[in-house]
Formats: sequence, structure tokens, C-alpha cells
Amino acid sequence: MGMSRAFAKEDDAVEAPIIPARAALPPGVTNYVTPQGLAQLRLEAAELEAERTKIETSQSDALERTRKLTIIKGKIHQLNERLATAKLVETEGQPTDQVRFGATVTLKTVEGGKPGFIRKFTIVGVDEASITEGKIAFVAPIAKAVQGAKKDDIVTLHLAGKEEKVLVEAITYA
Repeated sequence: MGMSRAFAKEDDAVEAPIIPARAALPPGVTNYVTPQGLAQLRLEAAELEAERTKIETSQSDALERTRKLTIIKGKIHQLNERLATAKLVETEGQPTDQVRFGATVTLKTVEGGKPGFIRKFTIVGVDEASITEGKIAFVAPIAKAVQGAKKDDIVTLHLAGKEEKVLVEAITYA
């Protein structure tokens, strides 16, 4: 005779909640941030703390509250690690002769790919990268390819197994 289902506790076992990982920062790589990126991280920290307070004071089921708190505390921990390691790079007044962290770069395809195709993006920290906003993490291959380049340099990009030569048309800093 098997154990009665009424006494089986495994169904009540709290499953470890999955805490979404932050954007990847390769091991040993400095966590560079732009002033906007740092402000964004600080705002996120304030929002998470407010959310934590809301959960702690909510009248929801204790198990559900514990699960939510575990997730929020995990997110806060990850964010605090990012804030603790953040190395601010002032982008204003940077010399515009070279592509560095924080630069907005305009590239024009000269060979391979679509001739004359223009790409414009800003090189930012991993947490503020956003394709839709044209912000690319400094660890991304395209950002690495152009870092150190000067205006009017020709840079070779390796995109999806193809080579493309691009001209650095402009370098600006916000």
C-alpha cells in the first residue's frame, strides 16, 4: 500500500525561482559605464528597492511573497555587484580623433555588404546596450573592431562569416 497523497509533501516543495541573468560581462573585463549608463543602473536600483518594500508589505500568500522576495533580492544582489564594479568613463569632451568607449561612430560600407550602407551606433556598457536605441556593448565584435580607429580609417568587420570593409566617417561623443 503506497503512502496516501494527503501526506506527500513533495508537491509543496518551493521550486528555486529563476533569477534572470544580467547582460554578459566576460570574466576579467572591466565594467565600463557611461554617465547615462550609471544613472540608469542607479535608477534601476531605486526601482528594485521600492518593489522589494511593496512585496514585503503586501498581503499576498506567504509562499508567493517569499518566492517574489527571493527573485527581487537576487536581482538587487546582481545589480549591486554591477554598481560596485562600475568604472565611469566621462564621454563629454573626449578627443574625437579616435573611437573609444562612449563614442558614437558612423561607418560607411565601402567593400562587401551593401556599398554606401551607413551604420551609426554608440559604444556603451553591457547593461545599457540596446539594439533599438543604437547602443552596442563595448565587448561586442563590431564595437571591438572599430575601437582605436581614427576618422577616415578603413576597418574590416567580420559579420556572419563575411568580410566587410567600412570607412569611419564620423566620431562624436555625447
